[in-house]
Amino acid sequence: MPIEISLSDVKGFVGHEVGVSRWFTVDQSMIDTFANATLDHQFIHTDPERARAETPFGGTIAHGFLTLSLLSAMNFDCVPKVREQTMGINFGFDKVRFMTPVKSGAQVRGHFVLKDARFRGAELLAINYAVSVEIEGERKPALTADWITLIQFDAADRPETV
Repeated sequence: MPIEISLSDVKGFVGHEVGVSRWFTVDQSMIDTFANATLDHQFIHTDPERARAETPFGGTIAHGFLTLSLLSAMNFDCVPKVREQTMGINFGFDKVRFMTPVKSGAQVRGHFVLKDARFRGAELLAINYAVSVEIEGERKPALTADWITLIQFDAADRPETV
């Protein structure tokens, strides 16, 4: 369970790993559900027999965007919660790289380093994470990213500095 911190504590975590999530299993059912949601039914994701015969992966692999989409669950699982937060919003990515395919059945987990935290107006704090998604038993990560989220809070709760 993630710890809870205050807005005034955030700056002290900059430059440090703030969380490592639990392992998430990316099975064929998850891949197929994602394929249906995104209308991306390329055989390397959805046809185990053909993927085994025609790809170097030995079977199906997860969509890169499926792995990326798991960042929200991974973040919720392990990153400290800001006590004064009323809402969190994805702001975007400065950089995303898909390094290693995630094979069907693999386990993945997220590692989060707090790179920066800056106020954006009276009620928003922009949080920049360096994120990597580890694949159990693999040397290289599934992906690396610079992820920006916004934390909304009541202006009355804003400390002088962060």
